[in-house]
Amino acid sequence: TAKHPRLNVTLSPKHMGLLAVLAEKEQKSLSAIALNLIEQALELQEDLYFSRIAAERDKASTRWILHTDAWKS
Repeated sequence: TAKHPRLNVTLSPKHMGLLAVLAEKEQKSLSAIALNLIEQALELQEDLYFSRIAAERDKASTRWILHTDAWKS
């Protein structure tokens, strides 16, 4: 297996143009810009996932414990 697996993605001319503009502005390669955007999207998805879990747990009936009480030995 490759150290860094590759992904082949077909983009519309519009999206390719936007990536090219970003790459030129940031003085980075198209691949670096695409990787950065994918990483940001994955982090956002993770944040949304954990926000949903937190919202489900944050109910009026939840019993709160003080931080100092929770960490007493």
